[in-house]
Amino acid sequence: MPPFRAAALSLVIPVFNEQDNIAPLLQRVHEALANYPAPWELLLVDDGSSDRTVWAITQGQAQYGLHVRLVPLARNFGQTAAMQAGIDLARGEVIATLDGDLQNDPMDIPRMVSRLLVEDLDLVSGWRKNRKDNLMLRKVPSSIANRLIRKITGVTLHDYGCSLKVFRASVIKGVRLYGEMHRFIPAWLATQTSPSRIQEEEVAHHPRTAGVSKYGLSRTFRVIIDLLSVYFFMRFAARPAHFFGMLGLGFGSLGGLILSYLLVLKMLGERIGDRPLFMVGIMLVLIAVQILTTGVLSEMLSRTYYESKEVKSYHIRPAALAGLEQADWCQAQSSTPSEVL
Repeated sequence: MPPFRAAALSLVIPVFNEQDNIAPLLQRVHEALANYPAPWELLLVDDGSSDRTVWAITQGQAQYGLHVRLVPLARNFGQTAAMQAGIDLARGEVIATLDGDLQNDPMDIPRMVSRLLVEDLDLVSGWRKNRKDNLMLRKVPSSIANRLIRKITGVTLHDYGCSLKVFRASVIKGVRLYGEMHRFIPAWLATQTSPSRIQEEEVAHHPRTAGVSKYGLSRTFRVIIDLLSVYFFMRFAARPAHFFGMLGLGFGSLGGLILSYLLVLKMLGERIGDRPLFMVGIMLVLIAVQILTTGVLSEMLSRTYYESKEVKSYHIRPAALAGLEQADWCQAQSSTPSEVL
């Protein structure tokens, strides 16, 4: 492995009702990073669990130390918001994310961090080439979604849905995530950095052994809606009037043609006031005006709302913030941050 300057690492793991997976997850993470040659921390973001997940995390924190940081959200905000919460609180130069269901393997993290630093990348995304999931409920919808995302965003990856990713912190912190946007992180990063600095790495994938999957076919509709948002902001963020202008001009042109045709008929002495086509023409023109005005304003106001420094897509319990300030780093026993792998 080529030498490189080791970087402080923050590992962000959103969890929701994963009480039986917390203990083995903590064990695997510490085994995987036992020889990591720089300070590292683990942020477990509890997304409003209703079981004993928080208790299991506090037990693990007592066992391993304060570098295990509990981030309890006030309620269930969703995986994307939970991931954003962890990224906001992460202190490392490199940030790694993965699921808390033990299907991602923490052993892949050092290799992915190494590639990120050696090749000077901004994102190394995991590729579950041999995926251990249900064929119809997970594999087929995911395959279709991946093809669609590649086609629309132009960012070429095999597996957008893999939560195991390693980021350069300075880049990922410049992106705000909401909705179901965790699937589109590579596309959002392409608006901040060159696609050539986004690469993927084959990673292990294990079948779930405890708990139940929180995601199914119901998320497909949310993903499609968010994909439309990604397409809009990747193509038209700097010129939204072009996007809405095309739609508005299309409706307006059709409405204008209809009204022009009726005007000719009126000039020839025919009655047009009681024709349904007359109302259709007027409605198309009104729709065009609405698209050209309220459409642009609503989309830009929505984006401004979520990217405002004062507004976040999650809320952390106030009592937990004091404990987070006492968080510590886990140091390798036989190495210093300046050493290399």
